Amino acid sequence: MRSPYQILAFPFIKEGENYYYAIFKRKNTGIWQGVAGGGEEGERPIDTVKREVYEEISVSSGVEYIRLASTTTIPAENIRGMEWGKEIVMIPEISFGIKVFSKDLVIGEEHSEYIWTNLQDAMEKLRYDSNKSAIWELDYRLKNIESEKGVKNNISLVLDTIK
Repeated sequence: MRSPYQILAFPFIKEGENYYYAIFKRKNTGIWQGVAGGGEEGERPIDTVKREVYEEISVSSGVEYIRLASTTTIPAENIRGMEWGKEIVMIPEISFGIKVFSKDLVIGEEHSEYIWTNLQDAMEKLRYDSNKSAIWELDYRLKNIESEKGVKNNISLVLDTIK
C-alpha cells in the first residue's frame, strides 16, 4: 500500500552564473511539472524522492537533495481514490531540489519530453501553484546562498541538504 504523501522535485544545474531547472511534460495530460510521485509503504520522503528521481529521469548517483519548505496538500481522491480510508481526505506534497551534474536525462514512460529553463520561463509553463512555489523557493535559496558565500547561517538549507 502507498504511503499517504506525494513528493515533488526539480532538478537544477548551474552554468556560469545562471541556474537552470528541468521541467517535464506528462504524456497523459500535456502538463509541465517537476518529478512527482508517491511513497511506498514505510518509505521516508527522502527515500521516495531518490526512487522517483531514478525511475523518472534515471539519475541515482552524484546528486544532492535539498528539502524545501514548500508544501501543499492534495485531495487524496485525486491521487489514489480513497485508498487510505475516508478519514484521510488530503495528503501532503513535499518538495525538493535536486542538484545534478549533467543536462542529459533519460526520462521514463510518464513524460514525453523535458526542457531545461530559467525560473521565469518555468513559471510560465508550470500549471500547478505548488510547482511554481517550489521552483521559486529553490531559485531564491540557491541565489541567496550564492550571494552569501562563506556565511554559514542559512541553517535551513544546510541542514536539509542530503547527499
